[in-house]
Amino acid sequence: MKRAKQTLQTRLKPRNPLAASPLLRKGGTHQRTDKRAARARQKARLRREHGDF
Repeated sequence: MKRAKQTLQTRLKPRNPLAASPLLRKGGTHQRTDKRAARARQKARLRREHGDF
C-alpha cells in the first residue's frame, strides 16, 4: 500500500520579505505630477478646508 501524502499546509515556508518588496512598491495611489494637477489638488484642498467659499 502507498502512504498517504502529507498536507501542504504543514510544510509551507514563510515568504522572503526582501524578495517581495519590489512588487509591493508598485502599488499605491496613482496621481498626475504635472503643474496643472498640482494646482487642482491645491484648489480642492483649499475648498475642503474652507467650506465658506
